Amino acid sequence: MSTPSVVSNTRPRIWAMGISRLRDLFVDIASEYAGRAELRVVARGFDDAVQEIEAASIERPDVIVAGGSNAAYLKARVGVPVVAITPTGFDVMQALARARRDGASVALVTHGETPDEVKRFTAAYGIDVMFASYRSTADAESCVRELRERGIEAVVGPGHVTDLAERAGMGAVFLYSRTSVRSAFDTALDVAQATRAEGVRRQRLDNLLQHLRDGVVALDAQGRVEAINQRLADVLGIDAASAAGVPLQQLAPDIAGALPDADGDTLVSVRGTSYLVHRGPLAGAGHAAGTVLTFQESRAVERLDRTLRSRPRAQQFTARYKLDDLVGACPSIERVRTLVRRYAKSDATVLILGESGTGKEMVAQSMHRLSARRDFAFVAINCGAFPEALLESELFGYEEGAFTGARKGGKAGLIEAAHRGTLFLDEIAEMPLPLQSRLLRVLQEREVVRLGSTEPTRVDIRVVAATHRALTEGIEAGTFRADLYYRLNILSIGLPPLRERTADVLPLAAELLLQSAAREPRLAARILDLPAAMRVLAQLGEPLQRYAWPGNVRELQNVIERIAVELADTEAGTVDVFTPEMLDVVAPELLTASASASQKKDALTLRERSRHIEADEIRAMLAACGGDRDAACKALGISKTTLWRKLNATQ
Repeated sequence: MSTPSVVSNTRPRIWAMGISRLRDLFVDIASEYAGRAELRVVARGFDDAVQEIEAASIERPDVIVAGGSNAAYLKARVGVPVVAITPTGFDVMQALARARRDGASVALVTHGETPDEVKRFTAAYGIDVMFASYRSTADAESCVRELRERGIEAVVGPGHVTDLAERAGMGAVFLYSRTSVRSAFDTALDVAQATRAEGVRRQRLDNLLQHLRDGVVALDAQGRVEAINQRLADVLGIDAASAAGVPLQQLAPDIAGALPDADGDTLVSVRGTSYLVHRGPLAGAGHAAGTVLTFQESRAVERLDRTLRSRPRAQQFTARYKLDDLVGACPSIERVRTLVRRYAKSDATVLILGESGTGKEMVAQSMHRLSARRDFAFVAINCGAFPEALLESELFGYEEGAFTGARKGGKAGLIEAAHRGTLFLDEIAEMPLPLQSRLLRVLQEREVVRLGSTEPTRVDIRVVAATHRALTEGIEAGTFRADLYYRLNILSIGLPPLRERTADVLPLAAELLLQSAAREPRLAARILDLPAAMRVLAQLGEPLQRYAWPGNVRELQNVIERIAVELADTEAGTVDVFTPEMLDVVAPELLTASASASQKKDALTLRERSRHIEADEIRAMLAACGGDRDAACKALGISKTTLWRKLNATQ
């Protein structure tokens, strides 16, 4: 058998242990194995042989070769593989033939029961022989005396038996031949090489276990330790070197009793520290031959979870807009920019107020990109776009089996997806009341519980909410929780409607036209920059500013998109300026609404005129205060809620 590549290049150590005739035979053959093994002939037997092996320590043999009772004695007492010399059929036939020459009556004496094949062999060849066996030295002496008394003249057997027969005056033939000894040596070489290969494999496995960060123990089918790394041995307070072969129940009864019966995970407390223990099968020969237990400190699992969740998220959870995308130069917009920069330095919750289309998400994304959380997820969800049940699972996630159709393995919610980043809750006023209480707990405790679970998950998020409604009115109507409102309204940003930013309408329209031209190849070469876009829209200043823009920037963007399509369908050089007459074709509602507004204004009731006058005074004060609503409210002696209501009353 060839030596496996993983085995050491040093020759295997083989000890041939025997006395008298067997020792002499060992010496005669030993030189034949000088190049393949370190073969040492030891003239010891029984207790003397055991003492010799135990005294060897570092130079212990890999395999022992011995014969008869000596081999059986050593197998039961030393931790080294023992190869017993087995006589061949030819050895038996040859020895019996020689014995017949020494005497008419012959006995074959073996250690242990005489093999059946030997009995069948002698019967097949018609050899008249008596069979006898022994188990110990004393048995051998009694056996020889009994054979002599029964008239046996010659004995065939191992060395010790033949020595006793000669001393008793009987003929003696040594059973073992050079061929049987060589066969034993060859077997010993194979065993030594296999043992060394297994030793190297176990050493590599042990080295692997020692370098694992987690505690690991391998158990056999009876629960005895096959291998354990030092990390787990230190945790359990045991000696790793002496643990092999000892049942885990004996080494750590408390731990063994807490382990699950089936493969899986469980939490176990060891000396006051919590560990996540995974139980799995230890495969061998195609079937489960034992168990592997992995001990992972629960705090390490939590740290790993935080690390995984802290990685930057996929493209779908990124902020696209930056503060420079917020077009406008009026005082109210400058005030918004100032607040965004200021609030980006804080982790406090922000409530963004503004009509639909004023750019609330753009402001939220800009704030995220300026904050320390910029490298992590920006997760946005419209609270009014989902049914209550679906919104709950999207926000909070769910465990496997939480409801019919739940994904196998469960799913993390958007709150967890926003870990270390920003969670933007658009249209927060539309959130159902039951979910408002769950969201309140997230804001208070910074932890989320998935549907179907009882274990909370810690989250590190910055919450930004937005609404186009007055939340105070929702509180009065019972559709919005007051405690949630106060949790959300820590920092506040109010976005002015487009009708209050008349000076910004034309620059904003030009920016939108430039963006549209960039997406339209037929316009890209004609509108290269912002001045070119301003020239195209130069005559639309008055009609665009006169319109009330109930859809705000979103509505303006739609109108500009129509203008871009109209321009793209005209030949280059045909239309250099878009006129009000052309606007009447692509967006007639602008001129119609302006005329209706003038007529309506003439027909206003006294109460309606009063509201408009109040609104105009508030807008004037806001302009005087540079868009600072707090300062305007203080100067007017009204609350921010009243200011919001009076401005909206004229829409």
